[in-house]
Amino acid sequence: MKESALQHLLTDGERHTFETTGLLVVEDALSPQQVAELTQATDRIYAARLASGGDPKAALFHPNFIPDDPLFQELVDYDRVLPKVWGILGWNIYLYHAHLIVTPPTGQAPDNKTFGWHQDSGRVNREIETHPRPRLSLKVAYFLSDVSMEGRGNFWVVPGSQLSDSLPMPPDGVGQPDGAVPVLVKAGSAVLFDRRLWHTASPNWSDVTRKVLFYGYGYRWIRTKDDMTVQSLWPNCDPIRKQLLGFGETCNGFYTPQDADVPLRVWLREHSPGEAE
Repeated sequence: MKESALQHLLTDGERHTFETTGLLVVEDALSPQQVAELTQATDRIYAARLASGGDPKAALFHPNFIPDDPLFQELVDYDRVLPKVWGILGWNIYLYHAHLIVTPPTGQAPDNKTFGWHQDSGRVNREIETHPRPRLSLKVAYFLSDVSMEGRGNFWVVPGSQLSDSLPMPPDGVGQPDGAVPVLVKAGSAVLFDRRLWHTASPNWSDVTRKVLFYGYGYRWIRTKDDMTVQSLWPNCDPIRKQLLGFGETCNGFYTPQDADVPLRVWLREHSPGEAE
């Protein structure tokens, strides 16, 4: 872990924003060069999908993309953003889910149909007996395309809804829930959001192809959400990235971790003791 991460710890204001709204926007998290290089890597994956017969108007949902390029691996423990993640969830975390999305223009005119609103994690929301539902995880969305205007396949949210177990929908499937807003951010922005936040994708009615990388962090005792084949990366990882890619010394170490299981905690003890509790 780079010591520069200490310059990007979660501030009290950021914590308040996240706790209140369920999301946090980090503008210019990626440099223009990073955006360009990550876009090239993403475009290669999308081109391969089209070459194999994919529909050029259909969105690409590509899970398990971390092994596809070293650039994607660099964001697993990215010093400008990971401190925000551990500031919210703590140090017993790993990347349990990752997916890349490319949303080309639909070529259709805008309409007012209700989008596909949901909370993440599927059965978790039915099978854990608490209210409000537990946070458990969050996602970081790195935007490689400019979605600062509505209609570009924007991610929509209802700020503050992470504490609500249900979300009333408009009648007849027309319009969006009360309080719904599109997330409007520039390329290079990172958006952290609570898995419980009611959110949805939307159609891309623009002429700009939307490209986003999603990194899902959760507690180490949570199972992976997709078939992540990251074990082959472990030999070339430093200890903290290895933790974040799912390594553990023993099965029990995911529940009762020792130092060898969680080098992130060891690093925090030395560099930011207050966050190693």
